[in-house]
Amino acid sequence: MSSALGTHADGLRLRLPATSANLGPGFDAVAVALDFFLDIEAEPAVAFSITATGRDAERCARLEDNLVLETYKGLLRKQNRPIVPLAIRMDNGIPLGMGCGSSAAGRLAAVALAVHFGQLDWSPDQILEEACFLEGHPDNAAACWLGGFVVTASEGRTVQVARAVPPEAWRAVVVLPAEPLSTSAARAVLPAIYSRSDTVFNIQSAALLGLAFAQGRGDLLRIAMSDRIHQPYRAPICPLLPLLLPLAGKEGILGAALSGAGPAMLVIVENEESLEEASAAIRQAAGPQLGLDLLVCRFQADGASQFQETSLHRGVPRP
Repeated sequence: MSSALGTHADGLRLRLPATSANLGPGFDAVAVALDFFLDIEAEPAVAFSITATGRDAERCARLEDNLVLETYKGLLRKQNRPIVPLAIRMDNGIPLGMGCGSSAAGRLAAVALAVHFGQLDWSPDQILEEACFLEGHPDNAAACWLGGFVVTASEGRTVQVARAVPPEAWRAVVVLPAEPLSTSAARAVLPAIYSRSDTVFNIQSAALLGLAFAQGRGDLLRIAMSDRIHQPYRAPICPLLPLLLPLAGKEGILGAALSGAGPAMLVIVENEESLEEASAAIRQAAGPQLGLDLLVCRFQADGASQFQETSLHRGVPRP
């Protein structure tokens, strides 16, 4: 990531990947980037405006209660910088409220915009740390910013990240139900205290999960994506979970887990050739659920696109 963002008179383009966090046992610590994206172009304007296309376009185009705009304005105020109004063009490929990292992508975009148009001269690490602080946990933001499979830990505002590139052959199927679920609602059902046996179980699974991705050990994922910390408690509000978990180890499916806090599911498939069989098994197991959407994708090795100063009024990006 270049930290030389130019003057705020220059426009900015950003591309931020979707992410899936937790992957079962890695609660608030593990995430992986996926190859569908939030694309944003912004340039200074007389007043704020958003033109949005893609998923949830109407909600993305709102000027009120907009995560990107509110985070952008809030950071500039905190840094005692003038708020530069922006004309934003947004193409959103990340479903909102499904556990696919939409809030992390939005917050990272907002922080990057504030750094650029507020001339804050922050490093890429500072941008990531601010987004993690705003998110409250570092997993999604780190995977979005850096790409690949990440294991994260935070101490105060300092974020430590270990990263691996997932095997090229693996594929992901994100299974989207019709209705979203807020992260706050998904967290509200979790207990305050866990047993020693459940805690040890998750430590074992999470340790195995990191090595499974680093070493390309698909044979480990069925066990490595097992969880007792959050998924059993979220099953009543994430109806796909009990239906799809038993598919792990069958029909080319290596492992399955809630995507983030849900309600979507992340299903990891052995290779491209197994996708048809795996997708059929997913649809059969899910049953006649209205509005079910299977989003087939790859794991994204690269994170947020390098900052590009652009001549947006001409529609021609600078190399």
